[in-house]
Amino acid sequence: MRMDKSCCWRGDFSALLRGKVTILVGCVCLVPVNTASCPVCGCPMIRHGKTSTGRQRWRCKPCQITTLNEIDSTAKHLDEFLAWLLGRRRQADMPGGGRSFRRRCEPLWQLWPFSPIVDEVHEVIFVDGIHLGRGAVVLIAQTPDCVLGWYAARSENSRAWGALMSRIAPPALVITDGGSGFARACKKVWPTTRVQRCTFHAYCRIRQATTTRPKLEASRSLYALGRQLTHVTDIEGAQEWIGAYQGWCTRWKGFLEEKTRRPEGGWEYTHDRLVRARNSLNKLIRQGLLFTYLDPTWTHQMPAMTNQIESTNARLRQMLRDHRGMRLTRRMKAVFWWCYTHSAHPQPAATILATMPTDAALENAWYQACQTHQATGTIPGWGDAICFNELHHTTPYHNTWD
Repeated sequence: MRMDKSCCWRGDFSALLRGKVTILVGCVCLVPVNTASCPVCGCPMIRHGKTSTGRQRWRCKPCQITTLNEIDSTAKHLDEFLAWLLGRRRQADMPGGGRSFRRRCEPLWQLWPFSPIVDEVHEVIFVDGIHLGRGAVVLIAQTPDCVLGWYAARSENSRAWGALMSRIAPPALVITDGGSGFARACKKVWPTTRVQRCTFHAYCRIRQATTTRPKLEASRSLYALGRQLTHVTDIEGAQEWIGAYQGWCTRWKGFLEEKTRRPEGGWEYTHDRLVRARNSLNKLIRQGLLFTYLDPTWTHQMPAMTNQIESTNARLRQMLRDHRGMRLTRRMKAVFWWCYTHSAHPQPAATILATMPTDAALENAWYQACQTHQATGTIPGWGDAICFNELHHTTPYHNTWD
C-alpha cells in the first residue's frame, strides 16, 4: 500500500504489529486507535488544548484545521451494559452506586435485539417458552449449541408459535413439552418435521395426578410406570412399556369409570386426575409422539427430553433474579439480549448499534402501518404478539383483562 507523504503519522511499523494503529481502507494514512480523524483528509489529529468548557480540541497538521471531534464511546458502553446484564455484578457495587453507569446505559435500553432468519437446516431443535409474569411470554427455539430464535407474545398460542417457526428452516426433529398451540403451528409451518414429546414432562403429568406418595393401588402402579418411562432407551423397552401401560388400563378400567354426583347436580369422574392422566398418555401413544426418538431410521441416538432448553430457561430466570425489579419491557429485552448473545453469529457492538431498531423506530413503523394498512387480516390477531401501545403509556392504567 502506498503511503501519502502528507500523512502526519511517522511512527515505526512495530506499533502496527502491536495493534496500536489501524489502517483506513481507501486512505493512505495509518490512524492510531482512539484518535480522532480529520474530516477533510482523514489523517489522524493531535490534541490541541481544550475549550473554555473543558472539551477536547483536535488539530490536523496537514490541513491546519481544528475541530471538536469527539470519540463515540457508545459501542464501549454497550459492551459494558451487556457485561452487567449477563453477569451477576450489582450496580450498588459500582463506583458512586452505579449512577454514572445508569446514565451511560439509559439510551441502550431503547434497543430491541431481534432474532435473525435461520436458513440452515438443523437436525434437532428444542422449543419452549419462559413466562414473564402474567403479562407476556418469550418463546425460544434452540439447538444443543446455540439459540436460533425468540418471539414475545401474550401467551402460548398457534399464531405466536407460527411467527417464531416461520423464521427458522424446518428441522428433522423438534422436541417440545406439549405447550398449547404448538401442535397446530407445527402442522402448518413445519409439516415435514417429526415431533417428540418430552418424556420427563409426560412423567410429570403422571406425577401430578398420582403425587409422589400415592395411596391408591391404581395410582401406585401408574406412578411406577411413569418413573420407568424416563429410562426407556430402545424399541424393545418402548414396546414393553406400552404393553404394561395397556395392561394397567385394562385392569383398572372399571375403577376409572366410577362417577360421583356433584352437589349442584350432574356427574363427574370419581378419580378425575387419573382419568385425565390416562387420556393424555393415550393421546400421545395414538399420535406416535412418545417414542419418536427411538425410530430406527435415525442415524444416531436422538434426545427424548427438553433438558437443553430447560437449562436455558434456568439461566434466564437466574439473570432475572439477579436484576429483579425491572419492569416488563426491560425484562423482555433482557431475555432478548441473552438469546442474541447466545445465538450462532452475534454481531459486534458497533454493528448492533447500526442495525438494531429502537423504541422510536418501532413506534414510527407502528403508526405508519396503522395509517397504511386496513384491518383485513394483515394486522395480527389478539394475543399473538406484544402490542406496542400496551407497554408505553404516559398515565398509569389498570390491567384488568388478565
